[in-house]
Amino acid sequence: MTPELVIFDCDGVLVDSEALSVSALLGMIALAGGTVSEEVAYEHFLGKSMKSVREILLRDFGLGVTDSHLTAMRVELMRRFREELKPIPGVKEMLPRLGLPYCVASSGTLDRIRYSLDVTGLLKLMEPHLFSAGMVKHGKPAPDLFLYAAAAMRAHPGNCLVIEDSPAGIAAAKAAGMRVLAFTGGSHAGNPALKARLASSEPDSIFADMLQLPELIAGLGARRAS
Repeated sequence: MTPELVIFDCDGVLVDSEALSVSALLGMIALAGGTVSEEVAYEHFLGKSMKSVREILLRDFGLGVTDSHLTAMRVELMRRFREELKPIPGVKEMLPRLGLPYCVASSGTLDRIRYSLDVTGLLKLMEPHLFSAGMVKHGKPAPDLFLYAAAAMRAHPGNCLVIEDSPAGIAAAKAAGMRVLAFTGGSHAGNPALKARLASSEPDSIFADMLQLPELIAGLGARRAS
């Protein structure tokens, strides 16, 4: 069965932001007096809301992050987004060919989602169907955000397809009873450890070229029908 709704994560799926975000996060951690490697940051924080990141930093690393630390990070990240952020290659060409309803469900704040889509020229293609982790009680890897987006779009969870780039997002989609494709076309996705974690999350498929998505979706529908 062809999905009735495609749910896109934003960072690393629509916009090539993960490397910029991790760099800003590491800067914040250093400002707060901590030290975390880039590899550890990708392993523990990729795809998760800032609320979850703060909880993990305190619980697992003994590092308290203040609101002033967060503000400084967000100012720096928005500057880098404005100057450096690009859309994922092929997204602008792919979306008009999709032929299905779609929306965004991201761990970022709504302001950050809108800003990143705006500076990359994608906002007009995606709004008004933008859903943020701030709209639900539990962020990814809990299923809350994807279930919220499906309900808002009046789609049955079992008929939704999620496009994700993180193990946390894949876990959230599967917990919501949705099919999920892992996307590895972002500039951060060449990391072998991340690719291994994505594969071990057992998505329905893994792909790196956003222009292939319409054909992949058609193939999923054909396999389900058979």
